This record gives sequence, structure tokens and C-alpha cells, in this order.
Amino acid sequence: MTKLCWFRTDLRLADQPALTAAMADGDAIALFIISSEQWAEHSDSVHKVDFWLRALQSLSVSLAKLNVPLKILNVPLWSQVPQALLNFCKEHDITEVHCNREFGVNERRRDRSSFKLLAEHGIEMKGHHGGTLLVPGSVKTGADSYYRVFTPFAKACREKLRTAPHQPLPAPHAQTKRSGFKSDPVPVSLPGWKASTQAIQSGWPASEEAALQRLEIFTQERISNYKRDRDFPSIPGTSALSPYLAAGLVSASQCWHQALQFNHGEVDTGQQGILTWMNELLWREFYQHLLHGYPSLSMHQPMRPETNAVQWREAPADFEAWCQARTGVPIVDAAMRQLVQTGWMHNRLRMVVAMYLTKNLLIDWRLGERFFMQHLIDGELAANNGGWQWSASTGADSAPYFRVFNPISQSEKFDPDGAFIRHWLPELSTLSNREIHDPSPVSRQALNYPNQIVDLRTSRVRAIEAFSSLR
Repeated sequence: MTKLCWFRTDLRLADQPALTAAMADGDAIALFIISSEQWAEHSDSVHKVDFWLRALQSLSVSLAKLNVPLKILNVPLWSQVPQALLNFCKEHDITEVHCNREFGVNERRRDRSSFKLLAEHGIEMKGHHGGTLLVPGSVKTGADSYYRVFTPFAKACREKLRTAPHQPLPAPHAQTKRSGFKSDPVPVSLPGWKASTQAIQSGWPASEEAALQRLEIFTQERISNYKRDRDFPSIPGTSALSPYLAAGLVSASQCWHQALQFNHGEVDTGQQGILTWMNELLWREFYQHLLHGYPSLSMHQPMRPETNAVQWREAPADFEAWCQARTGVPIVDAAMRQLVQTGWMHNRLRMVVAMYLTKNLLIDWRLGERFFMQHLIDGELAANNGGWQWSASTGADSAPYFRVFNPISQSEKFDPDGAFIRHWLPELSTLSNREIHDPSPVSRQALNYPNQIVDLRTSRVRAIEAFSSLR
């Protein structure tokens, strides 16, 4: 019997249920399907694709040590995957296909079609749970519906994880070396896609080893101060694990149990830094479960349908100013430069720039969500959509519509000495710690820095009126 492990967003050996099942008995081979046109339709960034391709190179080396060949198929669209997968299985005498479940609408359609076609030809396809702490659909309210409020969802998750925690699986043992099989060379580039810069590649090494090392360093050195430091973008106070979670180089369960180990097994009490980070893991879980429970989220629809009636502004010049870091608000412009130049943005600033776009500029959140996906190395539909809908007040348990961040106040609070702004807007580096957050007209002119494109006070009122009319 030859079994297949179909890798997707789970490019690791440890805590990889599909790989473990495929290697449990009989010979196993591995497969990854490159779908460049599908990735382009999903607005996946060049940085994200480059990260995946580098991760695949590392994975092929790791699998070779287990005597598991990694094969690569180029199938442009997911609608073409079922037939290509069937052809591959026939070519390699595959009797079973193992994969870890994914929760987006297109992913589920792809898998349902693959399951049906393979079954028609006597090939069994088995889905496993490997992408979240708990199986989506297993955490529901008393009315048997998906939680739409985070706090009770997190409480229910903690209770389940306390009484029946999922222990991460170890990496499988090597299998007997197969004769006649060699791993295909993993391409380092694709037509139409360009590699990330050397600086980005060195900043984000793409391997399971790098992910686990980053997790270890964070929990050893920074997690105790996480609650205090996480909101300050000029210091390395976060885990910076999001690209690794998005590509599956590390699992949510591995992160959760690493935190548990440092918190003596407690999920409700203990070190505040650890508990705060565990809470952030549950926010990620929340958005993954919502994506599974509400397919409309994969189709550009708001969680709160009444917000479809918001009269978003058609303001292409303002949107371009936001994209090009020319809003005249230093913290917003600095954050946008960080995104475009590095493929990553600090989480506090993601909220600041998203709320500025959706509230102060009153521009449709879907434009911002897409721009982020086009640039983020950690772009993940559930988290990106959840974050944008939270800021836009259109999602589950989102910020109340009348809560509008003042980006100047956020800047003064979380970048008090202007260190982050000075790094990304060096043209403002000579300004005082006070003025750098909102330069005077004289300084703006002298430094060739633009005026604010909207008045923060009046634009805030405009947003509140636009949302309050929905009621």
C-alpha cells in the first residue's frame, strides 16, 4: 500500500496528523500542489509565496531524512486539482490520501470535489485536524450556534483545553527507503512571481527549525513581558510567529503547549505575559472557527449584514495616499512603509491604520483587506478578515462603531519618543518627541511632509453618523 500526505498550509513534520497517519503503515510519499493562478486570485503576496517556496525547499530536505520523497505538481487553479490529484494517485499507485482540513470556502470546495472523484476510483481521502487548537464546530453556544463574541468563546475553549488538551504529535520515525523514488527539485521561483529581497529572506528564514527556534526564544526571553511590551512597535515585544503559523511551520498546539509549559500547566492563572499571549492564540482560533461556521466571510461579506448599507466613500485619491504612506499622519505613514518594505506590520499598528482607513477616510474595509493580503508575508484569510472587520465595526465582536482610534493619541501612547516613526520616516527624524506625532504646518513644509488629507475630528463624526444611521 502506498499512502500520500498532501501538504498544504502545514509545512512541518512535528504535530502533523496527516503525515503521521500516512506513515503509520506502508510506504508514504508527500505532495505539494503549487496553484499560482489561485494564489493570485486570493491576492497572496510575493513575500508569502516566496516564504512558502523556501519552506518547501526546507521541507523536502527534512522529508528526505525520513525517506519520504516530496513531489511537486503545478496546477494553476484549485478547480483543476481533483483531476490532477487523481492522475497523480494512479501514476504512483496511491491507495489513501491524507490531508489536514482547511476552512475557507474555496479550500473546502476543492477538497469535497477531490474526495468525491477519488472515491469514484476506489481511493480513500482522509481529512485530519491539524490547523487549530480545537476542531471548528466543536465549540458552540448552548443554542448550538457558533460564538460571535470572543470572551465566552475563549472561556469555552479554555475549559475544553483544560480537561482534554491536545498533545502535539512528535515527528514520525523514518520509513524504509523506497527504491526508484527521488524528490523533485523544489522550484525557487515561478513565472510571474518574484523573490523577496535578501533582507526579507534573512529576516524570515523559512523552515520548521527556524519556527521552533523563534518560539523557544520568545518563550524563554520575551513572553514574561509580553503584556507590557506587545503594543510598542519600536521594540521586539511580540512573538513574530505569524508567518510560521500561516504556513504551518509551527502549529497552534505547539505554541499553546509551549506556553503551558512555562505557565506550569495553568490556563487561567499564572504569569500575565503568558496568559495574554495565550489569549491572542485564542483570538486566532476565534477567527478560524468563524471562517468555518460562516462561509460568507470567504466571499467578501461582513459578519454583520446590516453594515452592507454603510455608504463607503469613493475616494481613490485618499486610498492611494493611504497605500503610498502619504496621509500626513506620521504613525499611519510609518506603519504603511513598514508593511510595503518588509511584508509585515506590528499588530497594534494594523488596528490603527485599518481604523484610519475605514473610519477617518470612510473607505470600504475590503479594499484595505486586499491591500494587506497583497503585501503581507503572514497573510491568512481568517486572521486578516477578522482583524479588518473588527476595525471596521462590521464583524463578530468588533469595535463599536463609535469607537474610533485617534492615530495621534495612539502614536503618543505607543511610540512616545517617536523611535518607530523616526525609523520609517527619517525625513521627520529631526523633530522633537512631541512634534513628531503631528508636525506643525511650518515643519511639514520645510521637511516636504504632506498635510493631513482629512481632519481627524470631523472625519470621526462623519463615520459615527454613517454607522448610526444603520440603526
